[in-house]
Amino acid sequence: MKSFLLIFACLTLLLPLNVDAQVSVLSEEIDFTGKIGMSQRKSLIIQNESNQAKEYNLRFLRGNIGSSQKVKICIGDYCFDPKKDLSKVKLKLKPNEIFTDLYVEFDFGIVETRGHFEFHFINPENNRDLFVIDAIYDITNPNAEGNEVDHKDISIGSVYPNPSNRIAQIDYNFKNPRATAKISINSFIGNPVAEYRLDPRQETLVMNVEDLRPGVYFYTLFVDNKNIVTKKLVVEQ
Repeated sequence: MKSFLLIFACLTLLLPLNVDAQVSVLSEEIDFTGKIGMSQRKSLIIQNESNQAKEYNLRFLRGNIGSSQKVKICIGDYCFDPKKDLSKVKLKLKPNEIFTDLYVEFDFGIVETRGHFEFHFINPENNRDLFVIDAIYDITNPNAEGNEVDHKDISIGSVYPNPSNRIAQIDYNFKNPRATAKISINSFIGNPVAEYRLDPRQETLVMNVEDLRPGVYFYTLFVDNKNIVTKKLVVEQ
């Protein structure tokens, strides 16, 4: 019993040494919502909760960002591309400082989609001293809200039934039988799930979604490897 109390007392005394002061992100999760082609800028508020000056470097950007989308992180008047300027993004915080000069800029791109990304900042002197900034985005295409897409090589309807729990179908009609068209299905965070080649001799694509986990997916029409339109597919149990 005495040995146990001695060990407990030692652990209690050592505990403060193992707890690192953290920067607190006072802003709520960043939410970019709008139509394709838009650009938005969001401000962030972070606080150094320690009584020491701190420096943090951007360690990495994690998440799914499309090829037509662009994200920048800005400190004051200086903006950086986190994919190219990772080592240049540094924050210096005074003791107990509330820092309000941090921004995220996001270009929505040309594809209707939804996803998220994260900025991970770390103290180079202590790898356990870190903080994360979360962001989500929801991009809509107002030109794709109708039931049918009329392309020069193919006309195609929307998936039905939607939501679906077993079979989902899409009706289509080739205007140019020499064109190649496919439907690609991606998860909510952009991971590829399935791909279907459209047969010019058929008029309906039947997709088995029974094995997919319930949730929101996005299906995209490609014609001759060009992204034409992206729409939402909901899978239920």
